[in-house]
Amino acid sequence: MKRLGTGIGWRPEIAEAVERLSGIDWVEAVAENVCPGHLPESLVRLRERGVTVVPHGVSLGLGGADRPDAGRLAELAARAEALGSPLVTEHIAFVRAGGPLTASPLLEAGHLLPVPRTRDALDVLCENVRVAQDALPVPLAVENIAALISWPGEEMTEGQFLYDLVDRTGVRLLVDVANLHTNHVNRGEDPAKALGELPVEAIAYVHVAGGFERDGVWHDSHAHPVPPAVLDVLADLCSRVRPPGVLLERDENFPEPAELARELDAIRRTVGRSAPTPRTARAAAPVSAPGTLPVSGRAPAPASADRPVEGGEAASAPAERPEPDDGEVPGTPVPDGPARQRLALAQAALLSALVAGTPVPEGFDGARLAVQARALAGKRADVVAKVAPELPVILAGAYRRAFLAYAHGHPMGDGYRRDALDFAEHLLLEGRVEDAGTRRALRDWWLERSGPAPLSHSPAARLARATRRVLLGR
Repeated sequence: MKRLGTGIGWRPEIAEAVERLSGIDWVEAVAENVCPGHLPESLVRLRERGVTVVPHGVSLGLGGADRPDAGRLAELAARAEALGSPLVTEHIAFVRAGGPLTASPLLEAGHLLPVPRTRDALDVLCENVRVAQDALPVPLAVENIAALISWPGEEMTEGQFLYDLVDRTGVRLLVDVANLHTNHVNRGEDPAKALGELPVEAIAYVHVAGGFERDGVWHDSHAHPVPPAVLDVLADLCSRVRPPGVLLERDENFPEPAELARELDAIRRTVGRSAPTPRTARAAAPVSAPGTLPVSGRAPAPASADRPVEGGEAASAPAERPEPDDGEVPGTPVPDGPARQRLALAQAALLSALVAGTPVPEGFDGARLAVQARALAGKRADVVAKVAPELPVILAGAYRRAFLAYAHGHPMGDGYRRDALDFAEHLLLEGRVEDAGTRRALRDWWLERSGPAPLSHSPAARLARATRRVLLGR
């Protein structure tokens, strides 16, 4: 298959603009927002023009302590097949914690959270990636994420962690240069050092996005123009390797099409003038067409650790492998034993502190965790407003304040749609809506969406609706 080229994140809000932009070779769509049986017409038209579409997952939680959910993997595979995609992508992150491994309630973060760069976490991540690879019909690439917080007691740098992940699984990398910049500001990590340690030959493509800085914290918003500092990281990467594709991400505050075109031109210029010289050039492995890899979809392992890099320096060797736990052999499946349980307990403690107000785990920066907790609550409010757009209309200016107060003591446990219903039910049962008209509209909205659809006329369903009306004071 040809190289991906220059792309942009496809979102429904800018679908028409994306179709009209010139020089777009491919697009990336959030996998969870695409229904295989009812593809958006815009994506269908783009595919008919020969534009490649890549599904980008956000909910697998490959860095979590649990194995990837088989149902989510099947849905991701179905999207890849429906779109005729050459690969699928996900994140090196955890998005939920708790459950059977910790004998505690399952908590949802509603966002991507960083995994600790420890040997336990690496062992679990490698096994989870292998499970995903075996379930997908095309190769998998995984993305480095941005983070506001650092885990105590980390044993590897980001570059070493990713190098060992690729070395052990053959997975490809989606390198987000905006996230490298974010981690530079928030965690003091040098992007050049990370790039120098990465197995750049495994890069599938690159993300570029904007953000903003507030009180010394960089927020990876995907809602602001790409800053020069992020383009500088892109230039550094492109001086080391020729990436198969580069993509502009924008998720909020969508600008006029002309501004998107200018940002794409800036990305093209950066890639063009930063190309590696023939002496130092190392082309990243091209993305293979479906069916050209083994069933597992795994790519070949990268070159050896002493491969040459720009300037003739040797890259850092991968982190030293730990001794096997309980007789395990490296590369064999990790049982639901010590490594997974240690990771599960650590992640559950962190997520509980972030979304349920429990004490800050030992070794974490409490002030930085407070920033992350506010960011998670804000993100949750934004997504609920998208999933249930009637709520901000019904509650008007009180919506965000009311939701943030609700989120402080009510962790999300079952997705955003359930979260929207629970929020409305909380306001009604607790008498938090004083205006009679607003209360009536909110009650009608809740009743319509919480009961059977269409409304059932069975005695049990009628009784359930009558009970809800009594409870809500109808």
